[in-house]
Amino acid sequence: MLKPILQGSAILGLLLAAATPTQAQSYPDKGVKIVIGVTPGGGLDVLIRGIAQQLTERWGKAVVVDNRPGASGLIAAESVANAAPDGYTWFAVTDQIYLSNRFAFKNLPYNPDTSFANISLLARAEQFVLANAEMKPNSLGELVAAERQKPGAFAYGTWGDGSPPQLLYETLNKKTGTTFLGVPYKGVAPVLNALVANEIQLSVGSSGVAGQQLQARKLKALAIAAKSRSALFPDVPTTTEAGFPELQAFIWFGLAAPAGTPPALVEKISADVRDIMKQPAFAERFVGALGWKMVASTPAEMDETIRSELPIISEMIANAGVKPQ
Repeated sequence: MLKPILQGSAILGLLLAAATPTQAQSYPDKGVKIVIGVTPGGGLDVLIRGIAQQLTERWGKAVVVDNRPGASGLIAAESVANAAPDGYTWFAVTDQIYLSNRFAFKNLPYNPDTSFANISLLARAEQFVLANAEMKPNSLGELVAAERQKPGAFAYGTWGDGSPPQLLYETLNKKTGTTFLGVPYKGVAPVLNALVANEIQLSVGSSGVAGQQLQARKLKALAIAAKSRSALFPDVPTTTEAGFPELQAFIWFGLAAPAGTPPALVEKISADVRDIMKQPAFAERFVGALGWKMVASTPAEMDETIRSELPIISEMIANAGVKPQ
Protein backbone atom coordinates (compact mmCIF):
# COMPACT_ATOMS: atom_id res chain seq x y z
CA MET A 1 0.00 0.00 0.00
CA LEU A 2 2.94 2.33 0.49
CA LYS A 3 4.09 2.20 -3.13
CA PRO A 4 1.16 4.14 -4.67
CA ILE A 5 1.43 6.77 -1.96
CA LEU A 6 5.14 7.22 -2.56
CA GLN A 7 4.58 7.38 -6.28
CA GLY A 8 1.91 10.01 -5.80
CA SER A 9 4.22 12.09 -3.62
CA ALA A 10 7.00 11.83 -6.19
CA ILE A 11 4.66 12.92 -8.98
CA LEU A 12 3.47 15.91 -6.90
CA GLY A 13 7.08 16.90 -6.28
CA LEU A 14 7.87 16.74 -9.98
CA LEU A 15 4.83 18.84 -10.84
CA LEU A 16 5.80 21.49 -8.31
CA ALA A 17 9.39 21.57 -9.48
CA ALA A 18 8.26 21.88 -13.09
CA ALA A 19 6.37 25.15 -12.61
CA THR A 20 6.68 27.21 -15.78
CA PRO A 21 7.07 30.97 -16.19
CA THR A 22 3.43 31.07 -17.32
CA GLN A 23 2.32 29.41 -14.08
CA ALA A 24 4.47 31.85 -12.14
CA GLN A 25 2.70 34.75 -13.83
CA SER A 26 -0.67 33.49 -12.54
CA TYR A 27 0.69 33.14 -9.00
CA PRO A 28 -0.73 33.57 -6.40
CA ASP A 29 -4.23 32.13 -6.67
CA LYS A 30 -4.72 31.98 -2.89
CA GLY A 31 -3.39 33.57 0.28
CA VAL A 32 0.29 33.54 1.29
CA LYS A 33 1.69 33.13 4.82
CA ILE A 34 4.97 34.62 6.03
CA VAL A 35 6.29 32.91 9.16
CA ILE A 36 8.48 35.05 11.42
CA GLY A 37 10.41 33.96 14.50
CA VAL A 38 9.96 37.12 16.58
CA THR A 39 7.14 38.73 18.53
CA PRO A 40 5.04 41.48 16.94
CA GLY A 41 6.21 45.07 17.12
CA GLY A 42 9.94 44.88 16.47
CA GLY A 43 11.73 46.31 13.45
CA LEU A 44 11.74 43.08 11.43
CA ASP A 45 8.08 42.43 12.19
CA VAL A 46 7.14 45.94 11.06
CA LEU A 47 9.15 45.58 7.85
CA ILE A 48 7.60 42.21 6.99
CA ARG A 49 4.09 43.50 7.69
CA GLY A 50 4.80 46.46 5.42
CA ILE A 51 5.85 44.10 2.63
CA ALA A 52 2.80 41.88 3.26
CA GLN A 53 0.44 44.84 2.98
CA GLN A 54 1.98 46.02 -0.26
CA LEU A 55 1.89 42.53 -1.78
CA THR A 56 -1.75 42.11 -0.72
CA GLU A 57 -2.64 45.29 -2.59
CA ARG A 58 -0.55 44.32 -5.61
CA TRP A 59 -1.72 40.73 -5.93
CA GLY A 60 -5.29 40.99 -4.68
CA LYS A 61 -4.65 37.99 -2.41
CA ALA A 62 -4.11 38.11 1.35
CA VAL A 63 -0.49 37.95 2.52
CA VAL A 64 -0.51 37.39 6.28
CA VAL A 65 2.20 37.30 8.95
CA ASP A 66 2.41 34.35 11.35
CA ASN A 67 4.55 35.14 14.43
CA ARG A 68 6.19 32.05 15.95
CA PRO A 69 8.82 33.38 18.36
CA GLY A 70 11.19 31.47 20.57
CA ALA A 71 14.21 29.16 20.64
CA SER A 72 16.50 31.39 18.55
CA GLY A 73 14.17 31.07 15.56
CA LEU A 74 14.12 27.27 15.61
CA ILE A 75 10.34 27.01 16.01
CA ALA A 76 9.67 29.16 12.98
CA ALA A 77 12.45 27.56 10.95
CA GLU A 78 11.18 24.03 11.54
CA SER A 79 7.62 24.94 10.55
CA VAL A 80 8.77 26.40 7.23
CA ALA A 81 11.29 23.65 6.49
CA ASN A 82 8.44 21.15 6.77
CA ALA A 83 5.91 23.19 4.78
CA ALA A 84 4.81 22.37 1.24
CA PRO A 85 7.21 23.89 -1.33
CA ASP A 86 4.40 25.45 -3.33
CA GLY A 87 5.22 29.16 -2.89
CA TYR A 88 2.50 29.82 -0.31
CA THR A 89 4.64 29.64 2.84
CA TRP A 90 7.62 31.95 3.31
CA PHE A 91 10.08 32.53 6.12
CA ALA A 92 11.28 35.92 7.39
CA VAL A 93 14.87 34.95 8.20
CA THR A 94 17.81 36.55 9.96
CA ASP A 95 21.49 35.74 9.54
CA GLN A 96 21.29 33.68 12.75
CA ILE A 97 19.21 31.02 10.99
CA TYR A 98 21.97 30.33 8.48
CA LEU A 99 25.15 31.26 10.34
CA SER A 100 25.49 31.19 14.13
CA ASN A 101 22.73 28.64 14.91
CA ARG A 102 24.72 25.87 13.21
CA PHE A 103 27.48 26.40 15.80
CA ALA A 104 25.25 27.04 18.83
CA PHE A 105 23.02 23.94 18.61
CA LYS A 106 23.93 20.26 18.28
CA ASN A 107 20.64 19.21 16.71
CA LEU A 108 18.94 21.77 14.51
CA PRO A 109 15.41 20.91 13.31
CA TYR A 110 16.43 22.16 9.87
CA ASN A 111 19.51 22.14 7.66
CA PRO A 112 20.84 25.69 7.15
CA ASP A 113 22.36 24.66 3.82
CA THR A 114 19.52 22.68 2.26
CA SER A 115 16.18 23.40 3.96
CA PHE A 116 15.35 26.72 2.28
CA ALA A 117 15.19 28.41 -1.11
CA ASN A 118 16.36 31.98 -0.68
CA ILE A 119 14.13 34.75 -2.04
CA SER A 120 15.83 38.03 -1.14
CA LEU A 121 18.10 39.58 1.44
CA LEU A 122 16.05 42.65 2.43
CA ALA A 123 18.08 44.92 4.69
CA ARG A 124 21.11 45.02 6.94
CA ALA A 125 21.38 46.45 10.45
CA GLU A 126 24.97 47.22 11.37
CA GLN A 127 25.74 47.20 15.08
CA PHE A 128 27.22 49.97 17.21
CA VAL A 129 29.70 49.27 19.98
CA LEU A 130 27.60 50.70 22.80
CA ALA A 131 28.66 52.01 26.19
CA ASN A 132 26.95 53.51 29.19
CA ALA A 133 26.92 57.29 28.78
CA GLU A 134 28.81 57.85 32.04
CA MET A 135 31.70 55.55 31.19
CA LYS A 136 34.99 57.45 30.73
CA PRO A 137 36.44 55.80 27.61
CA ASN A 138 35.16 57.48 24.46
CA SER A 139 36.79 55.26 21.86
CA LEU A 140 37.69 51.62 21.36
CA GLY A 141 41.36 52.39 21.89
CA GLU A 142 40.63 54.11 25.20
CA LEU A 143 38.37 51.22 26.23
CA VAL A 144 41.06 48.61 25.64
CA ALA A 145 43.64 50.72 27.50
CA ALA A 146 41.27 51.19 30.47
CA GLU A 147 40.49 47.47 30.65
CA ARG A 148 44.17 46.60 30.66
CA GLN A 149 44.72 48.96 33.58
CA LYS A 150 41.86 47.35 35.49
CA PRO A 151 41.17 43.84 34.15
CA GLY A 152 37.60 42.60 34.61
CA ALA A 153 36.19 46.05 35.35
CA PHE A 154 33.95 46.15 32.28
CA ALA A 155 31.03 43.81 31.59
CA TYR A 156 29.06 43.48 28.38
CA GLY A 157 25.47 42.34 28.02
CA THR A 158 24.66 39.47 25.67
CA TRP A 159 21.43 37.70 24.67
CA GLY A 160 22.74 34.21 24.01
CA ASP A 161 25.55 32.09 22.65
CA GLY A 162 26.55 33.28 19.22
CA SER A 163 24.76 36.62 19.57
CA PRO A 164 26.53 39.72 18.17
CA PRO A 165 27.74 41.15 21.50
CA GLN A 166 29.33 37.89 22.55
CA LEU A 167 31.07 37.46 19.21
CA LEU A 168 32.35 41.02 19.14
CA TYR A 169 33.69 41.29 22.69
CA GLU A 170 35.18 37.80 22.77
CA THR A 171 36.92 38.53 19.47
CA LEU A 172 38.24 41.72 21.07
CA ASN A 173 39.44 39.68 24.05
CA LYS A 174 41.19 37.25 21.74
CA LYS A 175 42.88 39.96 19.67
CA THR A 176 43.93 42.29 22.50
CA GLY A 177 44.35 40.04 25.54
CA THR A 178 41.59 41.86 27.41
CA THR A 179 39.06 40.19 29.73
CA PHE A 180 35.71 41.83 29.06
CA LEU A 181 33.08 39.82 30.96
CA GLY A 182 29.82 38.60 29.40
CA VAL A 183 26.54 38.87 31.32
CA PRO A 184 23.59 36.95 29.81
CA TYR A 185 20.11 38.47 29.42
CA LYS A 186 16.90 37.18 27.84
CA GLY A 187 16.83 39.59 24.93
CA VAL A 188 17.99 42.83 23.36
CA ALA A 189 15.58 45.03 25.33
CA PRO A 190 16.74 43.79 28.77
CA VAL A 191 20.36 44.31 27.69
CA LEU A 192 19.72 47.93 26.70
CA ASN A 193 17.79 48.60 29.92
CA ALA A 194 20.69 47.22 31.95
CA LEU A 195 23.15 49.28 29.93
CA VAL A 196 21.24 52.51 30.50
CA ALA A 197 21.00 51.67 34.23
CA ASN A 198 24.80 51.04 34.35
CA GLU A 199 24.31 47.45 35.52
CA ILE A 200 26.65 46.63 32.64
CA GLN A 201 28.98 48.97 30.81
CA LEU A 202 28.98 47.63 27.25
CA SER A 203 27.04 45.84 24.53
CA VAL A 204 26.12 46.28 20.88
CA GLY A 205 22.97 47.40 19.11
CA SER A 206 21.70 48.84 15.85
CA SER A 207 20.30 52.32 15.39
CA GLY A 208 16.89 50.69 15.07
CA VAL A 209 16.93 49.54 18.71
CA ALA A 210 19.37 51.99 20.34
CA GLY A 211 18.88 55.13 18.27
CA GLN A 212 16.61 56.92 20.74
CA GLN A 213 18.96 56.26 23.66
CA LEU A 214 21.90 57.49 21.60
CA GLN A 215 20.08 60.67 20.61
CA ALA A 216 19.02 61.25 24.23
CA ARG A 217 22.64 60.67 25.34
CA LYS A 218 21.60 57.84 27.63
CA LEU A 219 24.09 55.70 25.73
CA LYS A 220 27.13 56.48 23.62
CA ALA A 221 28.62 54.72 20.61
CA LEU A 222 32.36 54.05 20.65
CA ALA A 223 32.31 52.76 17.06
CA ILE A 224 30.14 51.09 14.47
CA ALA A 225 31.20 47.54 13.66
CA ALA A 226 30.80 47.95 9.92
CA LYS A 227 32.73 48.87 6.78
CA SER A 228 31.13 52.32 6.49
CA ARG A 229 29.72 54.93 8.84
CA SER A 230 26.07 55.28 9.78
CA ALA A 231 23.93 57.80 7.92
CA LEU A 232 22.08 58.60 11.16
CA PHE A 233 25.23 58.92 13.30
CA PRO A 234 27.97 59.96 10.84
CA ASP A 235 30.36 61.15 13.58
CA VAL A 236 30.80 57.62 14.94
CA PRO A 237 33.94 55.98 13.45
CA THR A 238 33.98 52.46 12.09
CA THR A 239 35.86 49.72 13.90
CA THR A 240 38.33 49.69 11.00
CA GLU A 241 38.97 53.41 11.43
CA ALA A 242 39.45 52.77 15.14
CA GLY A 243 42.13 50.19 14.39
CA PHE A 244 40.08 47.03 14.93
CA PRO A 245 39.03 45.80 11.45
CA GLU A 246 38.38 42.27 12.73
CA LEU A 247 35.44 43.52 14.81
CA GLN A 248 32.29 43.07 12.75
CA ALA A 249 28.75 42.84 14.14
CA PHE A 250 25.65 42.81 12.03
CA ILE A 251 22.16 41.48 11.66
CA TRP A 252 20.46 41.07 8.33
CA PHE A 253 16.92 40.23 7.38
CA GLY A 254 15.66 38.26 4.41
CA LEU A 255 12.95 36.07 2.96
CA ALA A 256 13.11 32.38 2.10
CA ALA A 257 10.77 29.57 1.08
CA PRO A 258 10.91 25.82 1.71
CA ALA A 259 13.52 23.98 -0.34
CA GLY A 260 12.00 22.63 -3.53
CA THR A 261 9.87 25.68 -4.21
CA PRO A 262 9.86 26.05 -8.02
CA PRO A 263 12.58 28.48 -9.15
CA ALA A 264 10.13 30.35 -11.38
CA LEU A 265 7.97 31.15 -8.35
CA VAL A 266 11.00 32.14 -6.27
CA GLU A 267 12.14 34.53 -8.99
CA LYS A 268 8.67 36.10 -9.32
CA ILE A 269 8.32 36.57 -5.56
CA SER A 270 11.82 38.02 -5.35
CA ALA A 271 11.22 40.46 -8.20
CA ASP A 272 7.97 41.74 -6.68
CA VAL A 273 9.48 42.07 -3.19
CA ARG A 274 12.51 43.93 -4.55
CA ASP A 275 10.27 46.31 -6.46
CA ILE A 276 8.35 47.13 -3.26
CA MET A 277 11.53 47.55 -1.21
CA LYS A 278 12.98 50.02 -3.72
CA GLN A 279 9.94 52.32 -3.75
CA PRO A 280 11.34 55.56 -2.19
CA ALA A 281 8.51 56.09 0.32
CA PHE A 282 8.60 52.47 1.45
CA ALA A 283 12.39 52.41 1.67
CA GLU A 284 12.50 55.51 3.84
CA ARG A 285 9.69 54.44 6.18
CA PHE A 286 10.72 50.83 6.75
CA VAL A 287 14.50 50.89 6.23
CA GLY A 288 16.06 54.35 6.19
CA ALA A 289 14.19 55.67 9.22
CA LEU A 290 15.73 52.89 11.32
CA GLY A 291 19.24 53.53 10.05
CA TRP A 292 19.28 50.20 8.24
CA LYS A 293 20.91 49.65 4.87
CA MET A 294 18.77 48.65 1.92
CA VAL A 295 19.84 45.45 0.17
CA ALA A 296 16.86 43.99 -1.76
CA SER A 297 18.99 41.25 -3.35
CA THR A 298 18.30 38.56 -5.90
CA PRO A 299 18.16 34.93 -4.70
CA ALA A 300 21.65 34.30 -6.07
CA GLU A 301 23.04 37.36 -4.27
CA MET A 302 21.52 36.17 -0.99
CA ASP A 303 23.12 32.74 -1.53
CA GLU A 304 26.50 34.39 -2.08
CA THR A 305 26.16 36.56 1.05
CA ILE A 306 25.63 33.47 3.19
CA ARG A 307 28.61 31.68 1.61
CA SER A 308 30.93 34.65 2.08
CA GLU A 309 29.94 35.39 5.68
CA LEU A 310 30.03 31.83 7.00
CA PRO A 311 33.86 31.72 7.41
CA ILE A 312 33.76 35.08 9.23
CA ILE A 313 31.15 33.89 11.71
CA SER A 314 32.93 30.56 12.11
CA GLU A 315 36.12 32.33 13.20
CA MET A 316 34.23 34.64 15.56
CA ILE A 317 32.39 31.67 17.09
CA ALA A 318 35.71 29.93 17.67
CA ASN A 319 37.13 33.08 19.31
CA ALA A 320 34.06 33.30 21.54
CA GLY A 321 34.45 29.70 22.66
CA VAL A 322 30.82 28.89 21.86
CA LYS A 323 30.01 25.21 22.34
CA PRO A 324 26.91 23.67 20.77
CA GLN A 325 24.11 23.00 23.24
